[in-house]
Amino acid sequence: MILKGKVHKFGNDVNTDYIIAGKYKSKYATVKEQARHVMEDLDPDFFGKIAPGDFVVAGSNFGCGSSRETAPLVIRYANLSAVLAKSFARIFFRNAINTGLPVLRCDTDLIDPGDTLEVDVKAGLVKNITKGIEIQASPIPDVMITILNDGGLIEHYKKHQGFALG
Repeated sequence: MILKGKVHKFGNDVNTDYIIAGKYKSKYATVKEQARHVMEDLDPDFFGKIAPGDFVVAGSNFGCGSSRETAPLVIRYANLSAVLAKSFARIFFRNAINTGLPVLRCDTDLIDPGDTLEVDVKAGLVKNITKGIEIQASPIPDVMITILNDGGLIEHYKKHQGFALG
């Protein structure tokens, strides 16, 4: 899985309420409608700045807060390709994989807003095209790559009529 897009960068401790404010859960019936408000509390104009395939890049502890699957889902439904961060809250990381959103742990200090990245999810290789550098990400286990390639855990289950993770 090779992904390419521009960087939208945030800092440390981006919690799930910053990703999608809880007020939108009851206001909109679908995740697709909620996705128009992704990252709105950190950047009110964020949705208008992104293009399909772009990346969210952050510091440490991305996705802390609640365990709502809505947070990674709105990122996916906003057509962002992946999240790269120094570290993730464990439940967010797991929810992201389960919902089909690639998340990679790597040093994000050499990635700036507006940079163009090419990311090989399986190899864990982040190429910063703008700066001409490569950054190694922590590898994602093959079982999680399989789930991501199938579009998330539910799609994986449907495709294989059960769990084919062994």
